[in-house]
Amino acid sequence: MALVPTMRLLISNDDGIRSPFLHALTRALVAAGHEVCVVAPLREQSWTGASKCRHRPVASAVADHGLGVPTWTVDGTPADCVNIALAHLLPGGPASFDGVVSGINYGLNTTLGFISASGTIAAAWEGALHGLPAMACSQDLDYDEWNALTATQSLDGLASTRATIEASAAHAARLAGELFPVTGRGRFVVHNLNFPRPCTAASRVVRTVPARVRVPGLFSPAADDGTHRFVFTDAIDQSPADLITDKATVAAGHISHSVLDYTRL
Repeated sequence: MALVPTMRLLISNDDGIRSPFLHALTRALVAAGHEVCVVAPLREQSWTGASKCRHRPVASAVADHGLGVPTWTVDGTPADCVNIALAHLLPGGPASFDGVVSGINYGLNTTLGFISASGTIAAAWEGALHGLPAMACSQDLDYDEWNALTATQSLDGLASTRATIEASAAHAARLAGELFPVTGRGRFVVHNLNFPRPCTAASRVVRTVPARVRVPGLFSPAADDGTHRFVFTDAIDQSPADLITDKATVAAGHISHSVLDYTRL
């Protein structure tokens, strides 16, 4: 068996530095023999897409969250994290890194209706904009798991979730080792991985395309003060029956791998 080359990787996410899913991904990449640096948002930054903090200063700081690797926080968006990391925090800049891995996200990042809004995918995309191979990783969760994780940032009491995320992280580390060397630099490509619940070592990877969905009504009607509140709405899938989509693949219990090639837009 050919040995996977050791890579130098930047890790980020949108759920923030305290996310146990980020920690699981970091541990798996280190266990696979890669040199890892983590630069993650100080606070949760979901649904920020590829936005950057243009109108306020953004602070970065060295952090110690027990990961055993160089770690920083950035008080900004996921795209801020990767941009600042590669320009200012990491010695050698983009030329000294082999790829960017983002995640693992609390919840899926599938379908055309949600990919563009994802901070997880945006962190990977920022890496691709710097010429690096990039991967975004997301984990299917039920509402109880999602509520527990966002409230506590802990896997305590979530034994089945812990087993799933450890399997997903191991798959992510393996796939980074397989995909990044063949993707190469300067491709404007993001590998979008979505892991099923449960995920095991035997879970199969399926090549997919993003489902074509509509997502109407993501905000409540105006309240008395004229404000609208974000409310999650299930997408309306309008994908042709012959497409092997990310949404359907995860629902069938498999790992979805979509190649987001931004040169084809």
